Amino acid sequence: MRILIVEDEPLAQQELKRMLGRLRPDAEIVAAHDSIEDTVALLQESPKCCDLILMDIELADGSSFSIFDQVQVMIPVVFVTAYNEHALRAFKVNSIDYLLKPLDEEALEQAICKYENLYDSDGSRQAEPQWQDVVKALSGQASSYKTRFVAMVGDRIKYIPVEEIAYFFAEDNTVFLVQHDKRRYVINNNLEQIETMVDPQHFFRITRKYLANIKAIGDVFKHFNSRLKVTLSPPVEDAVLVSRVKVPEFMKWLGG
Repeated sequence: MRILIVEDEPLAQQELKRMLGRLRPDAEIVAAHDSIEDTVALLQESPKCCDLILMDIELADGSSFSIFDQVQVMIPVVFVTAYNEHALRAFKVNSIDYLLKPLDEEALEQAICKYENLYDSDGSRQAEPQWQDVVKALSGQASSYKTRFVAMVGDRIKYIPVEEIAYFFAEDNTVFLVQHDKRRYVINNNLEQIETMVDPQHFFRITRKYLANIKAIGDVFKHFNSRLKVTLSPPVEDAVLVSRVKVPEFMKWLGG
C-alpha cells in the first residue's frame, strides 16, 4: 500500500508515520506534504501516485478542500482533523472516512481496513462506502469535546481546563479566553472553530462576538425589538444582546 500524508504539523506527521509503521509495516509513504500547493503539484504530475491519502483539513496555506477544486482526485481520502464540522463536505470529495484528532491507532486501523474492504489491490473500487459511516463520523466521534485549551504566556505554555472558562470573545481579529477569575489569554482558534470544540450543553454562541459558558450567564433582561440583554461574569463593557431570531434557541439552552 502506498500512502500520501498531507499534514502541516510536524509532530502530527511523525505520529502518523509511527502509527502506520506499527499497523502496516509494509506500507510505503510516498510523500508527506504540508501545503495545498505541493499536494496539487504532486497530484497533477502523478494522479495515481498512491493508493490512499491521509489528509488534514486546515493546512498552513488554507483549507485542503481547495485541492479538490484545482485537481481531480481519484485516490480515496481519509481526513484526519481536529474539527468535526466538515464531515458532510468531506464525504463529497472521495473521502472514505473522517477521523478526529487526537488520533488513536484503533481508529486509524479501522479506516485502513475500510479502504482494504472497499478497494482491490489494483486500486479499483469493489464496494461503495456505507452512509452509516457518515452518521458515525458526525455523531459517535464528534461527541468528544475538548477538556482544556492551550495558551501562550510569554515563553510559557499554559493549559486551561474548560470548566475554568467563563467565555471566549473576539476583538480585532483576536480571540480571547476569559476565566471565571478574570484572567484572560489569547488563543489561536477562531470562534467558529471553538464552537465545535466545546460541549453545546455548557457553551452557547450568544452573539458573533461572545461564546459563553452557562456558569458565566448572569441576569437576562427583555430588550427592545424582542431581543434579550445578557450580563456576563466577569462583566464586559459592551452590551451583549441576543438577536430576536436566536432568542428561542437561547431560552431552550438556558433551560437545559
